[in-house]
This record gives sequence, structure tokens and C-alpha cells, in this order.
Amino acid sequence: MFLIDDILLSPLKGLIWLGNKINEVAEREVSDEGRVKEKLMELQLRFELDEIDGEEYDRQEKELLAHLESIRRMKEAEEEV
Repeated sequence: MFLIDDILLSPLKGLIWLGNKINEVAEREVSDEGRVKEKLMELQLRFELDEIDGEEYDRQEKELLAHLESIRRMKEAEEEV
């Protein structure tokens, strides 16, 4: 009986495993300070090459810095627990 259950549920278990892996990768990518810093450097370069104007630079920089700050707060909260 257990063998039949394993055979029938294996596609579902694989799907659950895949969902968990996708979630881990997404969380890691969203909470990666290095990635945000890379985006800040890329933004600075685009500004210096006149690909974006000062207003757009300020807007994107503000968003990235807010995201960086939220990552740091989240990590501090995790360390306190």
C-alpha cells in the first residue's frame, strides 16, 4: 500500500519541492544586499553616461536605498530572534 501511495504522490511531492526551491531563490534574490548595491552602481553609471536624467536618478536611487534599508532591518530583526 505504501508503495502505491509513493508512486501516486511522487509528482505532487516533486511539485512541492520545486515550489520550495523557487521560493528560496526568490527570497535570496530579494534579500541580497550585494544585488541592490550592484543596481546602485549601475544606476550611477547610467547617470554618468547621461542615459538618465537627474530626476530619474534621484527617484531610482531613493527606491534602491529604501530597499537596502529594509533588507538591513530584516536581517537585524532575524539576528535578534
